Amino acid sequence: MHGQGPQTRKLTFEVESGLGRIRLDDYLFARLGSLSRMYLRELVKTEQVQVNGEFTNVGVRLRAGDFVEVEADMSRGTAMRPEDIPLDIVYEDNVIIVVNKPAGMLVHPTHRDKNGTLLNALVYHLNSEKDRKCISVGDREPPRLPIKSIGSHPSFVSRGAFIRPGLVHRLDRETSGLIVVAKTLEAHRRLAREFMKTRVQKKYVALVEGNLAQDEGTISVPIGRYAEKKHWGVKEDGKNSESRFRVIQRHADSTLLELEPVTGRTNQLRIHCSHIGHPIVGDVRRGGREFSRLCLHARSISFKHPATGEDMTFSVDISY
Repeated sequence: MHGQGPQTRKLTFEVESGLGRIRLDDYLFARLGSLSRMYLRELVKTEQVQVNGEFTNVGVRLRAGDFVEVEADMSRGTAMRPEDIPLDIVYEDNVIIVVNKPAGMLVHPTHRDKNGTLLNALVYHLNSEKDRKCISVGDREPPRLPIKSIGSHPSFVSRGAFIRPGLVHRLDRETSGLIVVAKTLEAHRRLAREFMKTRVQKKYVALVEGNLAQDEGTISVPIGRYAEKKHWGVKEDGKNSESRFRVIQRHADSTLLELEPVTGRTNQLRIHCSHIGHPIVGDVRRGGREFSRLCLHARSISFKHPATGEDMTFSVDISY
């Protein structure tokens, strides 16, 4: 095998028992989570990974006792730099964590903003020894799960490997509220499937301009991206989108709404509110007044726990 970088290291692992027939790429990703999955697959394809002394492919299934040798450039880290940023943790157990994201915080790094994001904070929290224990907030106890019940990844957690937070949904930078994040590969897959099949229920609260005539209703219009403006909006050839709304409280010049996105298009709730003539307060680009923040908050989320199948609902209110 041959190195490819200034910080190339040769690493050897013996596959632990209790993992089942785990794929090589999943094993590498769990063991070397600070490196991107794309880079790890590249190492396998360029014959810088051996299993029991032989080159193989990313999909090969490993067994307990197999020896995996990797030659990797450890400077090829991801953008997920750990940062000691306070988190408002609503719930945590050994496979998921639910956090209340503040307005103004990016969910994940971009090519321009690589620091100060929710992902940076989660990487620090999940990989700090003092925070490795499972915790819960409030009266609920987190489910204490046998490792084998949820797949392979928890075994790595218990042995001190890098924990890579798995994002299955996002919130705009300006939007506050609840986000559920997977702590294991299998939990990420199961949650992603629930989101894809629209089995996850999310409800938001928004303060919008003006006074709505209806107490409740549905907004259904196609949403697409205007490439020249780098802007998302109502577009004839866009994808179908649907949101439900219900009036919570009326004020002299604004209305507090509960919003439920049936579909999950980019900027959907902001676009829908603006489309019916009631933009969200703080959404200046779409007609809302200037305010200290965007008045949109992901108040509640309901889903099935990816390990136990238990119905989980979390809620965090906000005052504007």
